[in-house]
Amino acid sequence: MEDDDSRPLLSSEQTGESYSTDSPDFKAKRPFHVEPRNIVGDDPQERVSAEAAILNSRVHYYSRLTASSDRLLSPPNHVIPRQEEIYIYSPLGTAFKVTGSDPSSKNPSIITIFAIWNTMMGTSILSIPWGIKQAGFTLGILILIFTGLLMLYCCYIVLKSPKAITDMDTSDWEFPDVCSFYFGKFGKWSSLFFSMVSLIGAMVVYWVLMSNFLYNTGQFIYNYAHNVNGSDSEFGTNGSVICPYPTTEPGGNSTISTLYISGNDTSDGSSFEHWWSKTNTIPLYLIVLLLPLLCFRSAAFFARFTFLGTISVVYLIVLVTIKAVHLGFHLEFHWFDTARLYVPEFRLLFPQFTGVLTLAFFIHNCIVTLMKNNKHQENNVRDLSVAYLLVGLTYLYVGVLIFAAFPSPPLSKDCIEPNFLDNFPTSDVLVFVARAFLLFQMITVYPLLGYLVRVQMMGQIFGNHYPSFLHVLVLNILIVGAGVLMAKFYPNIGSIIRFSGATCGLALVFVFPALIHMISLRRQGLLRWPSAIFHSFLILLGMANLLAQFFM
Repeated sequence: MEDDDSRPLLSSEQTGESYSTDSPDFKAKRPFHVEPRNIVGDDPQERVSAEAAILNSRVHYYSRLTASSDRLLSPPNHVIPRQEEIYIYSPLGTAFKVTGSDPSSKNPSIITIFAIWNTMMGTSILSIPWGIKQAGFTLGILILIFTGLLMLYCCYIVLKSPKAITDMDTSDWEFPDVCSFYFGKFGKWSSLFFSMVSLIGAMVVYWVLMSNFLYNTGQFIYNYAHNVNGSDSEFGTNGSVICPYPTTEPGGNSTISTLYISGNDTSDGSSFEHWWSKTNTIPLYLIVLLLPLLCFRSAAFFARFTFLGTISVVYLIVLVTIKAVHLGFHLEFHWFDTARLYVPEFRLLFPQFTGVLTLAFFIHNCIVTLMKNNKHQENNVRDLSVAYLLVGLTYLYVGVLIFAAFPSPPLSKDCIEPNFLDNFPTSDVLVFVARAFLLFQMITVYPLLGYLVRVQMMGQIFGNHYPSFLHVLVLNILIVGAGVLMAKFYPNIGSIIRFSGATCGLALVFVFPALIHMISLRRQGLLRWPSAIFHSFLILLGMANLLAQFFM
């Protein structure tokens, strides 16, 4: 008791206290007292009492005395009400009971694992077979495994980086905050820039894919309504697989390419083909639908459809399995020489695959947030490893089956497209369902990506997520314009993915995590030469990965 009496009221021993609502210690929460009759129930317009407002101002006074990360002047214990009296006080005058301390609000490991899996499973899965083709079958599998392990280790560094800072409260920090701590404004703005590269790159890929899926969906409906047999189904292997652009096939039949792309050719004067062009008109039609959605102040409505991502990936896995069973395996191993219908097992184009995989395994900018909701924090590393294992197995399954089942002969393995769905004709019903479903999913996810870009960019530049409708409209026009231009002039999602992946991966996967890890070890006096050499090698790998994309 004497120790408590002699201790200063605002003792520095409180420095380590956290005000997270997830702490089991109710004294570590931000206190707000609200009379029971003022708690929000069915009527959202109920107001809190003057007592709660005074207490709120008092706590704000303490928080403004020093930086939020310094707990020296944190609110003393006698200001904090009892646990059953803790509520969150809204500036609008409403109050909600804190439930963060309830263990049920946390996710078990299985939910956390599949949340990571679902977050990583994006459009890159469509380009995995193409990436394996570019690297060679054997080398592609080895690169996928090696890159996955490398990305897992870098993600582990990112996950533990906030905890390595012991002299500040980092309980609510994200990785950009860690970069800002170590590198100042340069770290803050560069992490923001490379995060924007990954998000905008994903939005560009989405626009290209939505144009593709909308075109093929409309083409299927038109052919079915007019009882038209698509010309593309007359070629390939019994109409089940096609080679859209077989220019890389030695001695290939160039008529396949001519007849397949005639859907975009307006030389026959068909009004439907004139107004329904994959590159000339479809990207413009999407503007009418998506630009207004991007201008919504909140993206809460679209967040309700995130479950469609899991369903679409599961459907793709089922689709790939059905196609593989139907087509069978077609493999011949040519280790270094190029055969007429097969590619070597080792190809010099493998950096294209490493660029794709850098984005395919990229989750580093949000892994800290995802893991905060894990019920058992001591299992974070295990759960992250299991999630990466599942992602790697999913990529291997899709990539290997599509590559192995691609019918050679009569078609060349070089015909595998950056979007493997393009290797199936428009008349394929199963693929039509996949395209239609993916189209709807991307239409709901695209505004979410735009919302993330707006929040991060506008918040950093203007200090307001929605400074004005004009600001938001200009930003959205620039983003949409980039997607339209790429969909019209360069609709190659494989190249877009590899460039954006290698660019954002350079900073957020390789350079920043490796430097932060070495600086942290050096400050603790634990940095050794083997660790310094290995992490410097990671930085060189990231630089080489980006530079190699320009020579492929």
